[in-house]
Amino acid sequence: MGSEHQQWLASMEEKSRRRQEKFMDDIATKLKRPRQLHTPIHAFRGSPDFWNELQWDEEQRIQAFTDNFVSVGAHIARMSNMEEVAGFIGNKAHELSARYLIRQNEQALTDLGLEGQLPNVEVSVWNSAPDIDWRARAAEADIGVVMADYATAYTGSVTVLSSPEKGRSVSLLPTVLILIIPVERLHTRLGETLNRFDEAGRAQLPAGIHFISGPSRSSDIENDLTIGVHGPGIVYGLIVG
Repeated sequence: MGSEHQQWLASMEEKSRRRQEKFMDDIATKLKRPRQLHTPIHAFRGSPDFWNELQWDEEQRIQAFTDNFVSVGAHIARMSNMEEVAGFIGNKAHELSARYLIRQNEQALTDLGLEGQLPNVEVSVWNSAPDIDWRARAAEADIGVVMADYATAYTGSVTVLSSPEKGRSVSLLPTVLILIIPVERLHTRLGETLNRFDEAGRAQLPAGIHFISGPSRSSDIENDLTIGVHGPGIVYGLIVG
């Protein structure tokens, strides 16, 4: 019985491979080009030297990030310190008549003192109690507050890492997202962020690495651009420093 089973598996694999080959041959025929049967030779690996050497000063990084972030419908504000950040969040919560706010469980956000500033807003701290459905809490939140781990000026994107204290739902589920970006975490190229993960090694990778480039945008529904389908529809980036 074992031998028959092995023969059946071998025959199924052979049929699968034949279908695979036919599929690839059909693609090559429709493209009117010969089938590529060997791995192409790459003369270069990784980024060219001129790209790795690209480096902007602080003001250039801030300007490029601002231009790129705003171009996709996000908002930018420049803050001198975290006290101004707290004031901005308080004003925005009042402006939006927010009832629920959720933030990451980070000391820098604790120091903002949002609970005291927003007496009429229920402020939740991610994963701070064991008996709460935190994804549901994030989904009902009007505002999510997140600290950026890195940001990239050239792409206008913010990198946020997941951990037990920093669930991705905080940046994904609320209606409005406020990203706090310390200026020292704003780099020129995306490679400056990605290289850190390579250097740390696979064992040190976080549970999730998320790149945020403005409000959620989707055009796969009848080719019609829709904002806020797969994430926050309003995003604020606060560059601090």
